[in-house]
Amino acid sequence: MASVFTRIIAGELPGTFVYTDEVCVAFMTINPIARGHLLVVPRVEIDQWTDLPDDISQHCFAVAKRIGEAQKMVLHCDRVALIIAGFEVPHCHLHVIPATTIADVSFDNAATSVDFDDLATVAASISAALT
Repeated sequence: MASVFTRIIAGELPGTFVYTDEVCVAFMTINPIARGHLLVVPRVEIDQWTDLPDDISQHCFAVAKRIGEAQKMVLHCDRVALIIAGFEVPHCHLHVIPATTIADVSFDNAATSVDFDDLATVAASISAALT
């Protein structure tokens, strides 16, 4: 059975995309722990990041870095955290999270609902900063 991320990538479920290429995608999470929190997800459905082929891993991290720089410009945050927890969905994903303090990267702060208009606005701003 396809993961929820595979279904988002395939367009079977809605997603607010910031970036796409032939190797990976980046889309906004619907449970953000900070405004602008998004996920970089390889198209290939592999559970653990340590199992990714090196070329895919390197590509995903390079994309996450570019996105992090864009988040800093758009959201004026001090830092961008990168977390690979890997417990929520059995499909590797990198959490790229704008942050000012360590408290900004606590999963205890995950939103249970989200303003989809704001999500789309932030996504569009980050996406525009990538070009």
